[in-house]
Amino acid sequence: MSFSKPEIVSTKGLGPGFWPVTAVLTVVNVAITLYILYGNLDWVLPAGHVPAGDTTMAVDQIFKFMSVIGSAITVYVSGYTAWFAFVFRRRPGENPRTVGVQIHDAPKLEIWWTVLPTLLLVVLIVMSVAEWYKLQFPPDAPALTLETVGHQFNWEYRYPGVAASTFSPEPLHLPVGKQIRILITSADVLHSFWLPKFRLKLDAVPGLVQTMNFTPSETGTYDIVCAEYCGVNHSVMQGTLVVESPEAFQAYIAAAKAKSAASAGGPSLAGGNAAAGKTVFTQKCAACHSLGGFDQKIVGPGLGKLLNDPAHPKLVDDDPATPANIGKILVKGYTGPLGAMPNQQANGLSNSDVANLVAYLSSFK
Repeated sequence: MSFSKPEIVSTKGLGPGFWPVTAVLTVVNVAITLYILYGNLDWVLPAGHVPAGDTTMAVDQIFKFMSVIGSAITVYVSGYTAWFAFVFRRRPGENPRTVGVQIHDAPKLEIWWTVLPTLLLVVLIVMSVAEWYKLQFPPDAPALTLETVGHQFNWEYRYPGVAASTFSPEPLHLPVGKQIRILITSADVLHSFWLPKFRLKLDAVPGLVQTMNFTPSETGTYDIVCAEYCGVNHSVMQGTLVVESPEAFQAYIAAAKAKSAASAGGPSLAGGNAAAGKTVFTQKCAACHSLGGFDQKIVGPGLGKLLNDPAHPKLVDDDPATPANIGKILVKGYTGPLGAMPNQQANGLSNSDVANLVAYLSSFK
C-alpha cells in the first residue's frame, strides 16, 4: 500500500492576502481603540464623563486599557481565523490531501507572543495595585466612618452618633467632598455592596468587615445594588445613595438622632391581639420559626413554648423569658451563636405588629 505526499499550496510567506487582510484588521482595530478612548461609553460606563467620586476615572482608565488590549486580540485572532478558513478552504476538484502554508520552529514569533502578553500583564498589575492601594490606604483620614450590613433582603446603614439604624429602601446619605469610609459586612449570607457610578464593589461576608474608602465629588442620587445572588428576593435588594451638601447631611443626621431618641422607649405591648399576631406570624415569621419547642428549628428555634419551656427558661439573648423581653428581641433583633434575626424595621413590623406577635407567642401554655 502506498500513500501520496500532501500537496502544499505554497511554501513562501503567510498565505495569500495575509498582508492586505492585516491592513484591514489594523484599520478596524484602530477605529475600535479610538472609540474606546474617546467615544461615548455611557452604555457600559454610565456617566463616566461626570465622575461621581474620586475613584470613577481611575477605574475607568484600567477598564479602557483592558478593553483596548482585549479588542486588539479579538480583532486579529478572529479576523485571521475567518480569513484562513476562507483562503484554505477545500475547493471543488482539489486534492483532498492539499494543505496550506506550513510554519514550524518560528522562535521570533514565539518570543513575541510570549513577551508582549507578559509586558501587558505587568502594566495591568501595576495600574491595578496602585489604584487598589489608594482605595485601601487613602492619604487623608476619613471625615465620616459608617457601617453597612447586608441582610436578606435589604441594606442596613449605621451612622455614628445615631442609635437606630436605617434600612433600604430609605436612602444612604453622604456629604459631598468628604473622605468616606464604609465598613461592610453581612448578618446572614454573602452579599455584594456595589456602587456602579463610583465603580466600587465589595463583598459583604458574615464575620468579616471590609473597608471601602472614597470621596463623593458630585451631588446627586445614585444606585446601590447587591451584586451577589443571596436568595429568592435578591432582585429586590437595591437601594439609593444620596450625596448632598455637608449642611444638608448634618441636618439629616440631626433629624435621625431626634427620631431615634423619640422611639427609644420601644412600642407598647398593651392591647396586643393574639389573633392578629397569628396572621403576622404566618406572614413574617413562619419561614424561619416553627410553633414547636425550642429544638424544633427551621432556621431559628421553635417559638411555641417561649414562656413555658423548662429546658430553655431563657431567651436566645440570655434574658428571662417574659413578654417584655420577647418584644425587645422583635424590636432590636438578635445576633449570636444561633445566627441573626433582623430587627423590627428590617422585618417590616409596625408597633402594633410587635404587640400582636407578643400576645400570640404568649398565648401558648
